[in-house]
Amino acid sequence: MSSFNTLYQQVVGNHYDFGTGTWAIDSNKIKMELDQYGTYHPYLVDKEYEFTEAEIELLRQTCLSTSTKNESDIAQSLFEGTDNIKYSPQLGYYNGLYVGHVLEGNYRKNGSSGGFVTWICSQLLRHDYIDAVIHVKESKQAGKLFEYGISRNELELDAGAKTKYYPVEYSEVIKTVKNVPGRYAVVGLPSYIMELRLLSEQDPVVKERLKFMIGLVCGHQKTTKFAEFLAWQCGIKPGDLKSINFRKKQDDAPASKYAIELVGIVDGKEQTIVKKMSDLVGGNWGQGMFKVRASDFTDDVMNETADVTLGDAWLPEYTKDSKGNNIVIVRHPVIKKLIEDAIDEHLLQVDRTNEETIFRSQSSHFRHTQTELSYRLYCKDKRHDWRPQKRVVAGKNISLIRRRIQDKRSEICLKTPILYQHAIEKDSLDYFLKEITPLVNSYKNLYRIQRIENKIHRILKK
Repeated sequence: MSSFNTLYQQVVGNHYDFGTGTWAIDSNKIKMELDQYGTYHPYLVDKEYEFTEAEIELLRQTCLSTSTKNESDIAQSLFEGTDNIKYSPQLGYYNGLYVGHVLEGNYRKNGSSGGFVTWICSQLLRHDYIDAVIHVKESKQAGKLFEYGISRNELELDAGAKTKYYPVEYSEVIKTVKNVPGRYAVVGLPSYIMELRLLSEQDPVVKERLKFMIGLVCGHQKTTKFAEFLAWQCGIKPGDLKSINFRKKQDDAPASKYAIELVGIVDGKEQTIVKKMSDLVGGNWGQGMFKVRASDFTDDVMNETADVTLGDAWLPEYTKDSKGNNIVIVRHPVIKKLIEDAIDEHLLQVDRTNEETIFRSQSSHFRHTQTELSYRLYCKDKRHDWRPQKRVVAGKNISLIRRRIQDKRSEICLKTPILYQHAIEKDSLDYFLKEITPLVNSYKNLYRIQRIENKIHRILKK
C-alpha cells in the first residue's frame, strides 16, 4: 500500500475526516464531493497519480487528525503574547468573556441567538479591518442547500445570517483567497478553523490574507440527510426541499425551544411549513442522528484557535428570553476593542462574565467532547484501531451508565446513515422510523436508569 493510501485509509477510511476541504487546497489532484450519505470527503481526481513524500507530508500536517500540532500548540503561538491574556484549560486563551446580545439594527432578529456573529463581521468591514467575509450562505448549486461564499458588503453578509446544521467545505473559496488579494475574515466550526490554522502554517499566502478567524461552538457536524430527514417528517420528500431555517425563534417560548421553517414541494405545490423541533425525531442533539463521525474525535469545545468564539448562551437565566443570547470568548485585541467601544455606545447588551458561567453554558458539550472522549479513545485502543492523538488521555474512568450511553450514541451514529439509505431506496420514511425507534428508546432508557441512580445517590448522601 502506498504512503498516500495508508494516510487516506487512516483519516477517511476510519471516519476521522471532517470534510473541510483542506486537502483539495493542498493538491489539485484532490477534489471534495458528497458521498451517498451526505458527507463531504476528499477524492482523487487522478487515481493513477503518485504523490511525493513532500506532498504526503503536506497533507498530513494540514489535517487535524494527523498533524503533529494540536489546538494548544497553535493557540499558544497565536495568543500567548497578547496583552491582558488569560488561560483556561476548558476555554483556552481569552482577554474578554461576555454573555448577551446586539442591540443595534436587526442583527439579533436575523440571527439564531444574540446576533453577534454577523455583527462582529460587519464591524470588521465597517472599520476597514477586512475587505470580505468567508461564511456559509444559501447555495446556488442544484442539490445543495448551503455552501461557503464570500461577502464583500454588509448587505451580502446579512443574507448569510443564522446557524446551518449542514455540511460545507471551503476549498473553492480559499482558492479564491489565494488568487484574489485582499483581507479576509472567515467564520467556521472548530475543525474548520483549526485546519485553516494548520494550512496557514504551510501556506504563507493564506496566512497573510486570512486576517481574522471567527469561531463557532459546535456540538457536532451534521450530514445533508439531517435537513432532508426533518423535511420528510413534515411532508416534503427527499429532493423536494428548497430551503430550511434550522433556528426559527418562537416568541412564546424560551430560546432553547426553537422551530424549523421549511420551503418545499408538497403534492406538487410549493409550501412553507413551520414545526417545533421538539415535535420531530432527531431533534435530541445527544442522540447524534446524522452526525459526522469525526465529530466524536475532537476535544476542542470552544474553538480555541479562533480570534473570537461565539455560541448559544444555554443558561436558564438567558434562555427564557426567546430572542436569544450569545456567549462570547474574545482573544484578539481588535475584536475586544470593537466590543468594548460598542458597550460604551450602548450598541450591545452584555454582561461581562467569568469562566464558570461560560463553561456552564456548554456543560453537556464539555462532558461529551472532553470528559467522555477518554472512553471513546479507550474503546479504539482496546480494539487496536488506529486513531488520532488527542489531548485527552484514553481511559474508562467514567461510570458504567455513562459508558453505556456513549456506546449507544456511537451505535446510533454508525447505524443512522445505513438505515436512512435503506429508507430512501424503499421510499419509506416509516421504515426508518420503525428501525431507529428501538435504538432511540434504549438510549432514553439509559437516561431513565441514570436518573434513578442519581436519586438513590442523593438519598444515600442524606
